[in-house]
Amino acid sequence: MLNTNPNSALSSSSLQARSLQAVWHPCTQMKQHETYPLVPIASGKGVWLYDTAGKRYLDAISSWWVNLFGHANPDINAAIHDQLEKIEHVMLAGFTHEPVVALSERLKAITPDSLGHCFYASDGASAVEIALKMSFHYWLLSGQPQKNQFISLQNDYHGETLGALSVTDVAIFKQTYAPLLRPCTHVTTPDWRYAERGESARDYAMRAATALENHVAKNHAQIAAFILEPLVQGATGMGMYHPVYLQRAREICDRYQIHLIADEIAVGFGRTGTLFACNQADIAPDFLCLSKGLSGGYLPLSVVMTSDNIFDAFYDDATARAFLHSHSHTGNALACRAALATLDLIDRQQVIATNQTKATYLNSLTEPLIAHPSVKNFRNCGMIWAFEVETEDSDFAAKCFQAGLSQQLLLRPLGKTIYFMPPYVINEEEINLLVSGTLNVLNSL
Repeated sequence: MLNTNPNSALSSSSLQARSLQAVWHPCTQMKQHETYPLVPIASGKGVWLYDTAGKRYLDAISSWWVNLFGHANPDINAAIHDQLEKIEHVMLAGFTHEPVVALSERLKAITPDSLGHCFYASDGASAVEIALKMSFHYWLLSGQPQKNQFISLQNDYHGETLGALSVTDVAIFKQTYAPLLRPCTHVTTPDWRYAERGESARDYAMRAATALENHVAKNHAQIAAFILEPLVQGATGMGMYHPVYLQRAREICDRYQIHLIADEIAVGFGRTGTLFACNQADIAPDFLCLSKGLSGGYLPLSVVMTSDNIFDAFYDDATARAFLHSHSHTGNALACRAALATLDLIDRQQVIATNQTKATYLNSLTEPLIAHPSVKNFRNCGMIWAFEVETEDSDFAAKCFQAGLSQQLLLRPLGKTIYFMPPYVINEEEINLLVSGTLNVLNSL
């Protein structure tokens, strides 16, 4: 008889075999698992994941950038357990509850002053869809229906639903579905890796901003919004850029009356060294998209925050003028409690200052990595590190992942870019292992 109890003890091979038969894994060519077995995880604690054989792996990428305070965090566990005894979920249309109200008030208090309204969904791509639709709908309600186009940065990633994919510039995700997507212009990236020799990151960012303004000046009558990943472009290799670009983007959007959408899904809540990446440019976007670390990585939750001006355009007696977007689990009570516990931890553990100390310590160990003959473009922004590996091996990412496991590390390269994005609870001993283990991976490959 088939064992359907997820808590029963299973051998690694049994769990892998069942998964391959029943689960279609994301972002995966399933046939590759004939060569590279799945890793069957049984539990987690802190920065560590434990497989069914008892082997442990340091989660150097926070399980796709979501886990801020470690696995099985006791504070977040307790908050979810407490909420389970009250209400797990209730529809947010016509109803409300304390966790979603409290979370919205907390978010309003810690984000730029103009962002006072929270619209919830479950994941990052959904948040991007909401922001795009809100922007388009705002201009429609404002009597400017021609403003229905979007622009984004070259190399930006915003998700893989159709609207989010339209403003994404990652060919491997986008090319297949091109006939289904809206046209979008991708303006010059400010990623400093594209700078000319001798050109500073700031000067290159200013040059990219000039290219943005040239495009917007000619096309602003049709543009609803400019969406970008602030400071770090994640999925195309952790491209990092100077905050002056955000300042100029805000000025350009204001001058030509287009919305600025900040997709901080991956970089919010302290990841770039400030609570939000936009803080480093002292700007407020028209829409702020948050997810991933919002719930500490525990439960699917995303939010779009926007201003009174945009909210007021929808506020009317006519139902047709409302923002008629819905999601069954909008403002889920359990997820909101996890998010509130996460914000409590950010405050109590003084995350910004503590992370600066940890980043300084990790950077003090990186000289052998930077000096490695295969490494180029080593870079750091807050609690994110990345570098490229010069190799002709087309199978590098998979081999690096396997070599990382042998060093007790979960590394998942983006092409030929190795990056670290560890949970904030990582300690010095674990940082030592992360750096030395990565150096061993490089030498083995």
